[in-house]
Amino acid sequence: MRNKLIAAFACTTALISTGAASAADLGARPYTKAPAYMESMFNWTGFYVGGHIGGAWSNEQFINNGTGAPFGDLTPGQGYRQRNSGILGGAQIGYNWQANNYVFGMEGTISGLDNKGSFLNTAFGAGDDVFSWRTNVLATVVGRAGFAVQNNLFYIKGGYAGVNNRLSVTDTVGPATGSGGQTHWANGWTVGAGWEYGITRNWIVGLEYNYAAFASQTYQLGGTSGNYSFDAKPRDLQWAVVRASYKFDAPVIARY
Repeated sequence: MRNKLIAAFACTTALISTGAASAADLGARPYTKAPAYMESMFNWTGFYVGGHIGGAWSNEQFINNGTGAPFGDLTPGQGYRQRNSGILGGAQIGYNWQANNYVFGMEGTISGLDNKGSFLNTAFGAGDDVFSWRTNVLATVVGRAGFAVQNNLFYIKGGYAGVNNRLSVTDTVGPATGSGGQTHWANGWTVGAGWEYGITRNWIVGLEYNYAAFASQTYQLGGTSGNYSFDAKPRDLQWAVVRASYKFDAPVIARY
């Protein structure tokens, strides 16, 4: 009996030793790190509203078209062109739609500006007649197309532009005297380009440059000596602004 117990103990010890040796031969279990969460991709789709502020440069041109009384002392075909600049600020509203990295949208803006100028025409003496002009309201409706790189959007734009423009003259020295002014809404077109950055899910900031040109309008500058008629238009209106917008209900697309 004693010999049987010794034999059984010896077998058990051998099995345990063999298992331990086999376990020692196995390599350590590799540690697998959980997949890292990647930053969410900014989604440009959605409605947005915001504001902008910057500077504007315009070139006013007006030419006597030969109709009306002679006050103002410019003969038919004569005129002036004057460049000036001012501050521009306003609001924008629009909608973007994103497909992969491409972004398309529509946007409308309304802006106030203080571009204006005045000068003396000395045809009949110093301080004879004073011409003045003012461009104070600008509106645009444009389409936009851009390419998104994560939170950055690079885009171009183009469409309609309209501007409120006033021209006036005061002539105080003969042979003919008078004064008068008229305001017109001038229609035209605009193109531009810009960059925007999504700083949060809903807030967007950006920079933008625009150029616009407008059709000529006929201004009847009525005065005491009759009507003095000009063909006038704001030329080469340019503006550069910084923008900030709030985008509504912007879903986040998570990538893993």
